[in-house]
Amino acid sequence: MDRSVIETLTDSIERREAVALVTVTVADGDFAVSLGNHAVVWPEVERQPVGALNLGALEPQVLVDVRTAIEGKTHRTLQYDTAQGKVSVFVEVQKRPPHLIVVGAGHIAVPLAAIAKISEFQVTVLDDRPQYAHAARFPTADQVIAGPFRAELDRLRQGKPVFDNDTYIVLVTRGHQYDVESLLEVIDDPLAYIGMIGSQRRIRAVFELLENEEGIDPRKFDGVYAPIGLDIAAITPAEIAVCIMAEIINVMRGGPAEGLSRQIRRERAERLARVQKRE
Repeated sequence: MDRSVIETLTDSIERREAVALVTVTVADGDFAVSLGNHAVVWPEVERQPVGALNLGALEPQVLVDVRTAIEGKTHRTLQYDTAQGKVSVFVEVQKRPPHLIVVGAGHIAVPLAAIAKISEFQVTVLDDRPQYAHAARFPTADQVIAGPFRAELDRLRQGKPVFDNDTYIVLVTRGHQYDVESLLEVIDDPLAYIGMIGSQRRIRAVFELLENEEGIDPRKFDGVYAPIGLDIAAITPAEIAVCIMAEIINVMRGGPAEGLSRQIRRERAERLARVQKRE
């Protein structure tokens, strides 16, 4: 394998980028000279691969398919049968680590950031109070940001129009006005997860304000996990952090557990159905 390929792949993994190592494993006919070639490919079209597959006119389609595999976060064997010969390439995907953004640096955020880091998440903690949002309070976090919630969330996109489906956001702010502000910023993003802490009364107040004053379609709230977490009868900040992280992992892995928000909605729908049946 070419040294530049090895160095590029190592560097990308260290910088926790989504990337794929592509290897030509089968090649005959006109493609025979490409057997064993390698290239490092990123999901961004504007970034040129490092290495050389040397697949001629077939290569643009191969790169499209490789980027699809990166997006799907799965290793894949791609096979092509053309008039010039047969080609198989193995796409070894290095997934981008999931990114947890904890909005609010209060007492629940401290154990939550630590548990998330142990669970191999990239962790960012954000609060508008510098006395809470500092590295000494969150020694395991990758980033600790002190600044306005909405502006800093927008800055965390790093120039991208939206957060992607590797991003998990937890709202554990000190007041519903900050929840409103943060939800306004991310409600339309294709997030993997967004959860909001609070009583049913507080959550209802947030949703009603967003609907009535901001014109948000109430159907969008179905994607918000609120109340947040799995029901494990948690009481202490550390226990609540466990129940939040358990729900995030359950969502990420497609687990069978039913979170508090889904449980409450299901029970509400069942009560409504019983009332309608009696009527």
